[in-house]
Amino acid sequence: MNAMNNVIGGKQGAIGLLVLAALILVVFPLALDAFRLNMVGKYLTYAFVAVGLVLCWGYGGILSLGQGVFFGLGGYCMAMFLKLEASDPESTKIQSTPGIPDFMDWNQITELPLMWEPFHSFGFTLFAVIAVPVVLAFVIGMAMFKRRVGDVYFSIVTQAIALILTVLIIGQQGLTGGVNGITDLRTMLGWDIRTDEAKLILYFVNALLLFGCILLGRYILTSKLGRLLVAMRDKEERVRFSGYDVASFKIFVYCIAAAFSAIGGAMFALQVGFMSPSFVGIVPSIEMVIFAAVGGRMSLLGAVYGALLVNYGKTYFSETFPELWLFLMGGLFIAVVMYFPNGLAGLWESHGRKWLGKLKRKPVEAKPMAVKVAAPAAAPTAASTPELEKSL
Repeated sequence: MNAMNNVIGGKQGAIGLLVLAALILVVFPLALDAFRLNMVGKYLTYAFVAVGLVLCWGYGGILSLGQGVFFGLGGYCMAMFLKLEASDPESTKIQSTPGIPDFMDWNQITELPLMWEPFHSFGFTLFAVIAVPVVLAFVIGMAMFKRRVGDVYFSIVTQAIALILTVLIIGQQGLTGGVNGITDLRTMLGWDIRTDEAKLILYFVNALLLFGCILLGRYILTSKLGRLLVAMRDKEERVRFSGYDVASFKIFVYCIAAAFSAIGGAMFALQVGFMSPSFVGIVPSIEMVIFAAVGGRMSLLGAVYGALLVNYGKTYFSETFPELWLFLMGGLFIAVVMYFPNGLAGLWESHGRKWLGKLKRKPVEAKPMAVKVAAPAAAPTAASTPELEKSL
């Protein structure tokens, strides 16, 4: 428990946050070109999901294998606004029906569907990015946690929901773009988001939002609610018999994790320029759990490092070993699970702190040793001799 507290709070937690901020806000922008920096920005959008999983899985004991659902919903909400802006009558004048997204015209839809109309408003879009995933998470939580459905059964249900939403998105091609998703996103409020300057600004906005989520998560975990989450994870029945509404706490933390994931999805659509069902299904959802597991499911900061490391590994292996990269990634995951079950944060706790402690103790230990060696050589004083004789 002390190790967990060091990860989320205290002086060392603040130092760890500053180190991560320096890495993301200073080192990466100075060391990487525009293309690589945009890739790091994409990796950081996945870190939102990993941070949310630390809250609901690491501390709440709620293993959700469907966080891609909330990531995708947030991304689709933002992509709908961007697509409508890119589908003005002037830009779509060659279509059979100008003023609607191109994939709707290809599917012979002649009028903008009613569900798309509110996304002409940027304010409503920002509200929907958070509200739609949170409402869905609330409905799922009410259906599951109020009936005390948990553990592996809850994980299976979330996988089923991810599969259902993927099939629904692909099947409704005229409304969602189908398997290709929503593509060709160019501007936001008239601002071209495809330029290097725009991508740099979006990178910093993304990073600041991520640190905001980390601070909010840290506040939750250091509060009474955080202690209750750990207690519910370890001894749920005891907490329930103490008079607490366990289901409500679980619903709350699950909704918070959904909101974090949705913010990441919205930033993904802005930075990458598209959103597709390939980020909603079971496989991406399991990968998101791996991000948290590699970084350390009990560490908010470790989750960010996990997302960066795993995605960098995917990019590096796929570029260097295009025929073997899947096997190499699988080997990386197996090695982490076998030798570092608590992730990067656990490795730091077991080895990093001891190493730093030895470095700090070395100059301090030299002085006492010198005193201990010199003390026996000193002859007893006259005043002390009678006391020694009396004791004998």
